[in-house]
Parts: sequence; C-alpha cells; structure tokens
Amino acid sequence: MRPFDPRLLAVAPAARRPVVAVAVVGVLQGLATVATAFALAALVVAVVDGTPVGAPAGWLVALLGTRSALGWAAERSAARAGVEVTAALRRALLEHWLRVPAERRPDPDRGATLAGQGVATVEPYAARFLPALVAGAVVPVLALGALVWVDPVSALVVALTLPLLPAFAALIGAATRDETQRRWRALSSLAGHFTDVVRGLPTLVGYGRAERQVEVVAEVSGAHRRATMRTLRLAFLSSAALELLASISVAIVAVTVGLRLTHGTLDLGTGLLAILLAPEAYWPIRRVGAEFHAAADGAEAVADALDELAAGPAGRTTPAGTPAAEALGVRLRGVHYSYPGASIPVLRGLDLDAGPGLTVLTGPSGAGKSTVLELAAGLRTPSAGTVTAGHAHLVTQRPFLPAGTVRDALRLGNDAPDADLWAALRRVGLEGFVAALPAALDTPLGDEGVGFSAGQRARVALARATLSTAPVLLVDEPTAHLDGPGAEIVHELLSELAERRAVLVVTHRPELVARAHRHVGLEPRAVGATA
Repeated sequence: MRPFDPRLLAVAPAARRPVVAVAVVGVLQGLATVATAFALAALVVAVVDGTPVGAPAGWLVALLGTRSALGWAAERSAARAGVEVTAALRRALLEHWLRVPAERRPDPDRGATLAGQGVATVEPYAARFLPALVAGAVVPVLALGALVWVDPVSALVVALTLPLLPAFAALIGAATRDETQRRWRALSSLAGHFTDVVRGLPTLVGYGRAERQVEVVAEVSGAHRRATMRTLRLAFLSSAALELLASISVAIVAVTVGLRLTHGTLDLGTGLLAILLAPEAYWPIRRVGAEFHAAADGAEAVADALDELAAGPAGRTTPAGTPAAEALGVRLRGVHYSYPGASIPVLRGLDLDAGPGLTVLTGPSGAGKSTVLELAAGLRTPSAGTVTAGHAHLVTQRPFLPAGTVRDALRLGNDAPDADLWAALRRVGLEGFVAALPAALDTPLGDEGVGFSAGQRARVALARATLSTAPVLLVDEPTAHLDGPGAEIVHELLSELAERRAVLVVTHRPELVARAHRHVGLEPRAVGATA
C-alpha cells in the first residue's frame, strides 16, 4: 500500500488532468503561503515602527484573496479528481474482468466488494489525500528555503526536527496498513457471507435454518466492527503523536527567536517571519498523516485494483476469428480443465469437433457440459490442450436480460430494426405474447427479466441469438423450462440455424439428439468423450 502509485494514471488516463491540476494548485498555494508570511510580517513591523502601512496591507489583502481563489480551485480540482479516478478505476476493473477468462476473475464476494464499496473509498483518497500529499512535498521545502534565507538558526532547528514527523508517521502507518488490510478482509468476508445468505434465503427458510444465519451475520459484523475500531484508535494515536512533535518543534523555534530578540541579536521582522514560517513547514506533513488515515481504505483499494489490473488478460490457446477457425466451428484437442482450487479436473483429455451443422452434447450433471461451452466461447482457458473456435454467441441456462424494455433485451449486442425483432420473436413463438403486452416491444422488464417466465426468458435469449452474426452458436439447455410444443419450436429453430452455422447445444432431450448431425457424450471426470 503505497501513498501514490504511478500506475493509477496509466490505468485511469482521464484522471491525469485533474490530478496534475491538483499538483499545480498545491505548488501555487505553497508559494502564496510563504508570500503571505512575508506580507504579514511587513505589516506588523510597519505598525510597530509607525511607517505607512498601505503597501504591506495591500499586498496582504491581495495574497489573502489569491489564497482564497486557489483554495476554491483546489477544492474544485480535488472533487473532479475524486470523481474521475473513481469512475475510471471501476470502469477499468469491469472491462478487465470481462476480458479475462472466468478462472482469472476474483471470487464474487471479493469482486463485488472491490468494485463497489472498495472503489467508492478511492474518492476521498483522490480528493483529499493526494492534494495533501502534494502540499506535504512542496510547502515544507518552500518554507525551509525561506527560513534559510531569513534566519539560518531557525532553519537549522526546523531541518533537525522536521524529519521526525514523517519517520513517526511511517512507523504508525505500517501498523495502520496491517490493520487496514485486516479490516478489508473482514469487510470482504462480511459482504460475501451476506450475499450468500440473501441468495440462499429461500432454501434456508425451507429447511428452518434462517434464524441461525442471524447469529452468523452478527458474528462476522462484530469482527468487522472490531477491526474498524482498532484502525480508528491507531488514527487518533497517529494524529496525537504528530501534533505533539510539531508543537514541540515550533515551540523550540519560538523560544530561540524570543531569546535572540531579548538579547538584541535578531530584529523584529526576521523573528516574526521565523515564527510564521516554522508552523507552515510542519502543518502539511501533519495533514498528510491525518488524511492518510481517512483515506487508508482508498489506498488499500487502489493497491488491490492495480494489482488486479496488472495481470494481463489471457487469451484462448488458438486465436478466434481466423478464417480457419470460422470454417472449423469448434475444435478441442486433449483439453484438461480444473476449476480454481479444485484438485480433480472436470475435463480430462477431451477431444471434440463441432463443425457446421448441429452438434449436441449430453451427459449427467457434473460431467462438464457447460464448461465445454464456456471454453469454446473463450470465457475459460484450458489447463492443458488446445481450443480453436470461431466468433461465438453463447446462450446460457440463465440468460442475461437487462432491466429495460423487451426491445432492449432483444437488441443487446445488435442494432436490428423492429421488423427483424418481430421476425425473431415469431421464430421462437413469442410474437403473439409480446404483441399482446400493454406496450409491446416497449414493455418494461425487471432486473434479469422479471415479468417473464423462465421459459419465456430462454426464448427471448434464443431470439436474440438469431439476430447475431456470429458463425458459432453455443446453447446450454435451451428447453429446460419449456413444455412439449415450446421445445419443438426451439428444436426446429436450432435445426434451421444449423444449416448456416456451427451450433453446439447441451441438452437432455432425446428429440434434439435425434435431429443432430453429431452427438458427443460426456461422463463425469471422463478421460475422453464418445461420439
């Protein structure tokens, strides 16, 4: 967990301009702060000496106005940087996970936590901590340089005591890093467990185990609460330690200036400048420490996200889309596949050819039929062997339907006109049903197609597949939720599509097996396949 990782700007190029603007404004604020100290000291000296105060007062007012304008610009730039970095990082994560195979993606609970709440914590990191980091790197150097010019003795005191602040901050920050990582793990565990409970709530209620989960969720929540309190205690300890060190250091400067003023070895203007500039050398570092604790979750999320993005996407063994692959359809040779963390492979030495025409894949549950489709679609990569396939359109057992209208669901991945949409619905036997809806194609659907039955959702996904131009069609159990007449309509459609494409279908229906040009049977943990 580094304070700033340059990879962030490479991953989120849209954030470069606001981050650079934050840095530039921070430098200008440092210059204005040092200039304000000179103007204020000149005004006080003029008042004490009884000389005209117009010029120093004018400079002071102008500099205060400049600092106000720079403060407004800093807030604007910081807010924009926070929004840009957060949006760009979330977009980069989602695009990365869509590109990589399934086994390269994180666990659902960790992925949801990282892309959701984790990335949300990056906003205070970019909006508050990064500006403080720039000020902490620039303002102390400017203040110390000005002190060297006006009062070398005070500059020596500051130079000797200033390194203590980042040293103590680093020591406490190391402990904070460990506590933040523990808190992050507790949060991921809580999010994952809660998601699993919500997903399995109907089953838990059915078996009378729902009440037990209340205690488990409370226990996991307690672990997260305790980790959070440990982090807060460290944050308060860090702030107190930095405040104490800065106060003692400024007091030493003030005492040395007072003694020299008393003995007449230092004039009033120089003494005032030393007293005004010394706190400005310590304050930015104290602010960095305070903002670091406030943005520790964001820094941890940035580190995790950048590590996740650092692993480049792994492509399939044989590139898709080549003329040979398009003509071939799907070919697997000696394919082994094991799920992440599993010791027994689900596929072992599988050979499969699914060229133009209809190929059906059968076998008991657990034989790896859906895994074969995901390998052919490029969603997974084999542990060994080769996969060659053309561009494919995959229809899963639970097809995705966006929360929009029926038209949106059918146009996902294409821009077909309404006439083609109605033709596709006619081919799957849904034309009359959709036409009878209150708004026809403009009828809204709920999330994941709520409002349609499971069989209707499957047929909408098949209608969408007919609008695809992909030469390979992969279909997983298309008739699992259909009655006899509905299944017959789908079988006719698949046979028709197989005249122009390579169609690979997972099924348990003997009627579809009878229509197939090729039949591949899988056995659980099979050494091969039989055709």
